[in-house]
Amino acid sequence: MLRSQIPYARPGQVIGLFGGSFDPPHQGHVHVTLEAMKAFGLDRVWWLVSPGNPLKVQGPAPLTRRMAASRALMLHPRVEVTDIEALTETRATADTLAELRRLYPKVKFVWIMGADNLAQFHKWKDWRRIMDSVPVGVIARPGDRISARMSPAARLYARYRIDGQAPRLLGRVDAPAWCFVNVPMVEVSSSQIRERGGWGAEVLPE
Repeated sequence: MLRSQIPYARPGQVIGLFGGSFDPPHQGHVHVTLEAMKAFGLDRVWWLVSPGNPLKVQGPAPLTRRMAASRALMLHPRVEVTDIEALTETRATADTLAELRRLYPKVKFVWIMGADNLAQFHKWKDWRRIMDSVPVGVIARPGDRISARMSPAARLYARYRIDGQAPRLLGRVDAPAWCFVNVPMVEVSSSQIRERGGWGAEVLPE
């Protein structure tokens, strides 16, 4: 892997990492990205378009197609769409984070996830290693996702939770640390788009 193949980051920057299959990407992904950047005071956000999700039985569309669709949709100067997991040959999030921290020792990373992911976070490989290595920012719709708040991860790391009134502290503290922020959500999902057979129009910029 050449250094020129991976994104550039300045020492001291706080970069949000938003991982997923993006199969396909949609406006909900864009919305979560921009809300997380604002809520957590992130300098930049990197989309980590995964070669494949180990929790899903059926594989996603080809990586090149998902990368092209993501780059066509996510048009923001502080957001970069990457295939860094393919370049580092890591599949599990914990392994990807370990490699990123090795490659960028002076950069602060924040893992971004939806409340639905927090609810099943304890099923991820080495999930505690993730919580112990980088701060985690959780985005949810107002008043929703009680299951996430009561999840094994939320309960076990309850004393490391940052108050939702001060989410911008998240990228300035050491892990373990996490924050739960409620924001209005865009009602769309990748699975709904696939079920409608709409892998085309929905992924284009509005």
